[in-house]
Amino acid sequence: MINLFKIKGQKKDEAASATGKAPVKKQSAGELRLHKDISELNLPKTTSISFPNGKDDLMNFEITIRPDEGYYMGGAFVFTFQVSPSYPHDPPKVKCKTKVYHPNIDLEGNVCLNILREDWKPVLNINTVIYGLNLLFTQPNDEDPLNHEAAAVLRGNPKMFEANVKRAMTGGYVGQHYFQRCLA
Repeated sequence: MINLFKIKGQKKDEAASATGKAPVKKQSAGELRLHKDISELNLPKTTSISFPNGKDDLMNFEITIRPDEGYYMGGAFVFTFQVSPSYPHDPPKVKCKTKVYHPNIDLEGNVCLNILREDWKPVLNINTVIYGLNLLFTQPNDEDPLNHEAAAVLRGNPKMFEANVKRAMTGGYVGQHYFQRCLA
């Protein structure tokens, strides 16, 4: 039975090429769902989306967050999204391209957000992830850190944490780590 469908598909492709039309590339269920999610995006005013590989590659895009409140106000933070064909059954892979002093983002750009790991469910979408990332900048979570040093400073000395964030955002060293300027 499966071979019958395969043969039917090959015949369609052959017929299309005989008429001079390029064979139509089938989209995966993940691509179809992602297309729907992106068309329904309701981005906060602090967030923008871009497609560095062009609009034909929806599975890889970037989100820039420019917080307008909290410790990170005035900064610009870029996140890459890689969405697998098995989306929404698997969460997107999200990395922060901007080196940031943050309890929930390590120095390699890995992001600690529960909905990107154990709490992911197929009913969630890209919009949910973007709102979660925005929340990390307005309410950093020192209880589930990736950067334990930043979390300890936030927990023990919020004023020092604020000074470290400002130093990192303006371009400078925090401890032994250098941060590029990321003010918008």
